Amino acid sequence: MRSFVLVAAVVFGLACGPVSGEAEAASPPLLPLPAKVEPQQGRFDFRHARIAATDSGERAAARRLADLLRHTGAPQLAASSGGRIRFRRNSAVAGAEAYRLTVTPGAVTIEAGTDAGLFYGAETLWQLIAASKDGTIAAMVIDDAPAFAWRGLMLDSARHFQSAAFVKVLIDRMAADKLNVLHWHLTDDQGWRIPIDRYPRLIAVGAWRRPAGAAGTDAQGHPVRYGGFYTKAEIREIVAYAAERHVTIVPEIEMPGHATAAIAAYPMLAAAADPAKVPGADWGVYENLFNTEEATFAFLEDVLDEVIDLFPSTYIHVGGDEAVKAQWIADPRAQARIKALGLRNEGELQGWFIARIGDYLAARGRKIVGWDEILEGHVPPSATVMSWHGIEGGIVAAKAGHDAVLSPSPDFYLDHMQSMSADEPPGRGEVIDWKSFYETPVLPQRLSDGERAHILGVQANLWTEHMRTGEIMERQMWPRAAMLAEIAWTAPERRQWDEFAARLPAELAREKAMGIGYDRTPLEALGTFTAAGDRIAASLEQPVKAGTLHYTTDGSAPLASSPAYAAPLTLAPGTVLRTRSFLGTEPFGEEKGWTLSAAMTRTRRASQLELCSRAVPLRPEDDAPAQGKRAVFWGDIFHPCWIWRGAPLAGIAGLTAEVGQVPFNYQIGADLAKLVFDKPGTRAGELLVRLDKADGPIVARVPLGEAAGNPGVRTLTAVLPVQAGPHDLYFSFAQPGPDPLWMLDRLTLDPAR
Repeated sequence: MRSFVLVAAVVFGLACGPVSGEAEAASPPLLPLPAKVEPQQGRFDFRHARIAATDSGERAAARRLADLLRHTGAPQLAASSGGRIRFRRNSAVAGAEAYRLTVTPGAVTIEAGTDAGLFYGAETLWQLIAASKDGTIAAMVIDDAPAFAWRGLMLDSARHFQSAAFVKVLIDRMAADKLNVLHWHLTDDQGWRIPIDRYPRLIAVGAWRRPAGAAGTDAQGHPVRYGGFYTKAEIREIVAYAAERHVTIVPEIEMPGHATAAIAAYPMLAAAADPAKVPGADWGVYENLFNTEEATFAFLEDVLDEVIDLFPSTYIHVGGDEAVKAQWIADPRAQARIKALGLRNEGELQGWFIARIGDYLAARGRKIVGWDEILEGHVPPSATVMSWHGIEGGIVAAKAGHDAVLSPSPDFYLDHMQSMSADEPPGRGEVIDWKSFYETPVLPQRLSDGERAHILGVQANLWTEHMRTGEIMERQMWPRAAMLAEIAWTAPERRQWDEFAARLPAELAREKAMGIGYDRTPLEALGTFTAAGDRIAASLEQPVKAGTLHYTTDGSAPLASSPAYAAPLTLAPGTVLRTRSFLGTEPFGEEKGWTLSAAMTRTRRASQLELCSRAVPLRPEDDAPAQGKRAVFWGDIFHPCWIWRGAPLAGIAGLTAEVGQVPFNYQIGADLAKLVFDKPGTRAGELLVRLDKADGPIVARVPLGEAAGNPGVRTLTAVLPVQAGPHDLYFSFAQPGPDPLWMLDRLTLDPAR
């Protein structure tokens, strides 16, 4: 028998606060929540305990437990025998990923019929041990199995390339929360990340682009070459690393659209007469499509052969989304193909295209997966549909007999904002707060039991257009990906937000201990400050929608016994206001504080302003500086215009505005004609300030010339005519065109001297 010893000095207490044995066993701080937990009498002391494991699967699970404990503060494990923490193969525990974890005062036993079950049992035991503050865990019996077989996370490596080390850390973190599918988006308009031996230009040309705006030129004035690719050795290592952690990697090779990088490398693949020559630096939807010639299918089949060789996954994702048909409409070859096949239109041509690729994959023992647009054509019954236009595509697919994965936008799109804080990372402008994310419905009621069986699972997607760094990616993923893990694993009737929120601090503590970044911003209170005579009204909000917000006004740290916030506070200037959220008596949120001043009532960040329109609201990141932190703005890229409701203009004589410029690198097709700007009076344009309405009188016109020649956030000043009382102020930019796109960062009203 091979054994592993757990030595004594395990670091305890990653979770918040001591919990009674009965309460701990009834609701242990586990994520995802197990299917069934039965409290028992007593506690198991795991100090000096040993781990016993016999076969290879048991030993792999034991190693996983040892690794997790070491990475969260425990010392190295030594070999021993006679363990009281036992892994046992037991075929009576039914289910491909099911396990039973039994904790008694004398021993811990993890039983499963499969290696995956043993592995997940080890994950659960790690979470119990990590939460302990005294070296013991409550006695209990856990019988557990997932609600869904597909518990996925998509990583977009095409828009921004991540290192192999980053991908492996992500896989480790996924496995810790029992996520088991990494959908790897490897090709798109902006980059091709996988080497194909028969077509070396795919990485020589397709893996590199010049970024838009100031980021595309270095300090010496030379073009910046940005991108990267994975070697085949790295891919094989990542695939093996994932397999050890029971994570399947599903590669995605986009077709027939999102093909700019491939076409730039091999122009003969293009449907257009004038093919793209470089990978795209814009976000959005390029019109570039593969043509429908036999040589192009030969290319795609060659590519898929090498993909199949690298990835053992049953599923191969081929995209199929956002294929604008303009180039096929204009391509005589595509029109001839439509006629020869007896098709009615270009939509049916795409269906034929995807079906042909699906047949090719089926002949090689693989199954095709595509975004829900593939339903527009006659795809083979074996095709799996990934529904991103809400869950409607999944419903249609299931009723037609297709398997489906639910990945609805915007609900499960991790590039959306998590709060209205000015400190949120860059991304899309709609807020999907944690509670809304967690409560997303994923079991359509309109399906019969037989149809519902076609819903394989759920997936969250990390589209990285606005995520230049690994830090930004981690903040956008976690802890929402952990919430997705519970949605995917735990039956809907067992999921309640308040109960989940009570377990979330333990999850955040584990992420911190593992060195994983996550977004703390929703845990911090938001404050809005307005004048109330000679005092200041402070309105507070807790974005996370859990716990109770407590505050102090004497500068001391808030405690659970401090006053609970219930309504706006009226405080004197100079007051030090500090806030923190608590779950019962334990801290939940991050502490946030302000020293109140009259200037705060006259200052607003862009995120505190109302947008005049919300056609495409974004939080774009500045394109400068080349190194270091960049500003993040907030605005509608179709109509950059902001409203300060009830701006306190009495006694105000001027305005200080902090503004920045970002490249307009958005592929929006015919919608470009919808962008209308006021006619500028100077070459660079002006910041316009209007009174009371969008077409109201202009009370200030601030030239942008000095700011235009300097990337980064710049400060403008203007004189404002004296007004009586509060007024709505509308801010917009007069400029000759959309590029660069000007954005507000901060506004301050300056009093008369």
